[in-house]
Amino acid sequence: DKVLPELIEPYELRAAKLREFLEDVKPSLRYEIVPLADPYGPAGTDPDLRCLVVSEETRRGGEAVNKKRLENGLPELVLYEILLMKDPEHRQNEEEKISSSSLRQRLLGTLLRPPRQDPALPSRPYVIGLTGGTGSGKTSIARLLGQLGAFLIDADKLGHAVYVPGGPAYEQVVAAFGAEILNEDGTINRKVLGAKVFGNQEQLKSLTDIVWPEIARMVREQIKEADAQG
Repeated sequence: DKVLPELIEPYELRAAKLREFLEDVKPSLRYEIVPLADPYGPAGTDPDLRCLVVSEETRRGGEAVNKKRLENGLPELVLYEILLMKDPEHRQNEEEKISSSSLRQRLLGTLLRPPRQDPALPSRPYVIGLTGGTGSGKTSIARLLGQLGAFLIDADKLGHAVYVPGGPAYEQVVAAFGAEILNEDGTINRKVLGAKVFGNQEQLKSLTDIVWPEIARMVREQIKEADAQG
């Protein structure tokens, strides 16, 4: 549940940075840096350890390590608690301590590597796809992009448009699912249609095989329109 886990540095790089830091602090000490394959790490099983350094927020983890050591027949470790350095310039949505999660959040919007050149893709128009679950922020991001001059294509609205009488998928959907999905005015009752397809993978595939190609075609038409507008 880490914030932006895709921006966490690889283990090898993190270990190298840690080793460089520790050797800079006191090169005469011997350091053994190991990856943690479980919540306890070597602290739960190493009989030679005597002390575990914790912070206020990781003390409970230290206590859990001691519980595991007692279960393994080992003596408890001394828990030495240190204070965490505060970040005097932390933002309102960031942690008060100096935090790698906060640093990763500040990377949002930073181009980490140049866009991959694909000769099969035209250089323009430049298409950005926004996807995500309900409440993930698609509408807010789309609004911001629109304010910057982007041409917005709402696939949800196109999805509704294919169902209307005269729409590109209307006749096919009615033919496939019957007149019982229609309201008195001839429009498709999406609740009735939904009850037919959700929970039935075969029926759902029949519907998406009709609707999705039409939505994709409408999207391509709108991309051409955006290109024509510059």
